[in-house]
Amino acid sequence: MKVTWVGCLTSLAGSSLAYVISDQGHFSNHRTDLLDQVFGEVLASHDGSGAAEVRQRSFNLDEDEDPEFKAMCGFYQEHPVEFPDDDLSNDLELFAGIVSFAHVPIERCFGSRTDGKSPLYDIAIVGAPFDTSVSYRPGARFGPNAVRQGSRRLGGGILPVRGFPGSKLRKLDPYNAGYKIVDCGDVPMTPYDNRIALNQLYRGQRAIYNKTTLKSDLKAPKVITLGGDHTVTLMALKAASEHNGPLAVVHFDSHIDTWDPKVLGGGITKTQSINHGTFLHFAHERGYIARDKSMHVGIRAPFIAPTDDKHDRECGFQKIVARDFDILGFQEIVSQIKQRVGDLPVYITVDIDVLDLSVAPGTGTPEPGGLTSRELLTVLDGLEGLNVVGADVVEVSPAFDTNGDITSIVAAQVIDSILGLMTVG
Repeated sequence: MKVTWVGCLTSLAGSSLAYVISDQGHFSNHRTDLLDQVFGEVLASHDGSGAAEVRQRSFNLDEDEDPEFKAMCGFYQEHPVEFPDDDLSNDLELFAGIVSFAHVPIERCFGSRTDGKSPLYDIAIVGAPFDTSVSYRPGARFGPNAVRQGSRRLGGGILPVRGFPGSKLRKLDPYNAGYKIVDCGDVPMTPYDNRIALNQLYRGQRAIYNKTTLKSDLKAPKVITLGGDHTVTLMALKAASEHNGPLAVVHFDSHIDTWDPKVLGGGITKTQSINHGTFLHFAHERGYIARDKSMHVGIRAPFIAPTDDKHDRECGFQKIVARDFDILGFQEIVSQIKQRVGDLPVYITVDIDVLDLSVAPGTGTPEPGGLTSRELLTVLDGLEGLNVVGADVVEVSPAFDTNGDITSIVAAQVIDSILGLMTVG
């Protein structure tokens, strides 16, 4: 009868262990037992100066012992275990510690420059847990945490598919490219009053932008926001434009989000005017975005009123619709975006519902016929060379995701691509 590894240990433990408790309260055994021979090093104390001492052990086996078990014991006898250093700094970190985005350092970013403890960083990642301006399904307030969970396998390494052939991105590890990247945690945002919540977000973003960078060629940090519903982009654009001037916006979405508030929300009450479908109208109206320099990518949702298309153009946007991906090809799509934004500072905003609902079901307003994750990542990589000063990924609603967290994982990968654009030389 074949005896398994565990079975061998169990049977031997039952027959040969004879533990007693010493006066010091420690276990000891009157004779050498097999469990101690196999696992003794696991329980060995470290002296704190480094790896545990490695000792050669011999195994006392019966002549009729199972051959497979003998072979295992022989292997461990010839290859004694070596334990890592006690500081654990080089151990696998996928599931350890407090979860920050891609394991980047956590920083206190919301303090004043004058408090004497102002941190230094070049790129800040910050959460905006807000979803009380949605028109359909809530839940995106839990998006920042979900995206961080989806980023646990990120944090270093070169992607062989990053960028177009011959691109500098092919040899880039954005987490080790000379930029200090930190996770600022989430801005406190009340769920009870949108006016207060959006003001909180603006003040949090402003505090992040007001910090000093390590890289001398950066006049202000670059900021990536984890949404939250798409309304949070309005405050991110306000803060970014204060340091960079009017921005060219590359807007990946299935919806135009330039709706006149009289058409969406504001026609009911004035307090509902600012929402996740009107924020680009207000960004244009307030001068946060440059005139006639912005682009929608992936649009496919129906308009609400006959005037929507005209109003969208008045807000400074052109459109690449989702079906254009089947007609134009990646090179043409990327070319149109670059030609549109020119050399202005660029803000990239990605509503995760730009992806097809089969790819990203965990979102508030899913629409059929969207992009694949590969299509989105390819176009993002094609934007290499743009001056990307800020970005966000929004509308991740984990309550509607699969149990495989596919929406959160792809959202994290989108941010990884944006980090590539921000750090490539």
